[in-house]
Amino acid sequence: MEYEIIGTPLPVVVCHLKQGEYMLSDSGAMAWMDPCMEMGTTSNGGIGKAFGRMFSGETMFLNTYTAKADGKIAFASSFPGEIRKYDIEPGKEIIVQKSSFLASEPTVERTVFFNKKAMTGIFGGEGFIMNKLSGKGTVFIEIDGATVEYDLAPGQQIIVDTGYVALMDATCTMTTQSVPGLKNKVFGGEGLFNTVVTGPGKVVLQTMPISAIASSLVTYLPAGK
Repeated sequence: MEYEIIGTPLPVVVCHLKQGEYMLSDSGAMAWMDPCMEMGTTSNGGIGKAFGRMFSGETMFLNTYTAKADGKIAFASSFPGEIRKYDIEPGKEIIVQKSSFLASEPTVERTVFFNKKAMTGIFGGEGFIMNKLSGKGTVFIEIDGATVEYDLAPGQQIIVDTGYVALMDATCTMTTQSVPGLKNKVFGGEGLFNTVVTGPGKVVLQTMPISAIASSLVTYLPAGK
């Protein structure tokens, strides 16, 4: 499969498929395609995994697009930011925020990832449930805003405000820590908890999480009557 990522600030990835190749995507991700692409719907792993995706905030069923002849299909982002391509293989699994999956080759497996630290799920902002991408193949991830990457050494940590973690290597761990001091909690404007990512592994941060944008816009919305 060949591909090109084009456009800012709302990018699109155009995948060029050979006859017989096909892609998986969440519903609503397809932007345009050649007539040779045949659409189908699948639970991709059975009804159990379908309910797991629903539980994690994803769509229950995935769309499949099979090339009946050589052709192209485009998948568009839903928010200003970037589309990133990652190559998944055994030993190179990644953990991503929910709703960031855009499209992938069928050999990439997406499963629900339960954060073992319950406090992280309740207060960490990234959610108790994330997605783990494993198997082998290419996946396209949409990220809010621009991206900043850090390679963390074993035991090295980075403290991140809630919502800014886009993805991390499966070798990293995620916990939370309380913002110190009552005054900081009440008047600091940074919430009560921060997310702590510990290496080894790469962590990718996003500069404009949609949750932060939504919080900023609330103050400009008219009060309900």
